[in-house]
Amino acid sequence: MHVLKLTQIGNSVGVVLPKEVLARLHLEKGDALYLSESPSGVRLTVTNPEFEAQMEKAREIMKRRRNVLAELAK
Repeated sequence: MHVLKLTQIGNSVGVVLPKEVLARLHLEKGDALYLSESPSGVRLTVTNPEFEAQMEKAREIMKRRRNVLAELAK
């Protein structure tokens, strides 16, 4: 567990992530993190949960309609 401190950044407040955390998440300066609410509080992820949900639906459709997609690809 890492304790993060809030820091003044211009007119905003930010959190500085330790370099070990950045390395583990394969993040660099300028990369995006996504904050979402969870039953236990908030969650920071490197993937967009909304996009992942859309992609899961797309995968389901592509699996069901494999033959149609194969015909369209010709």
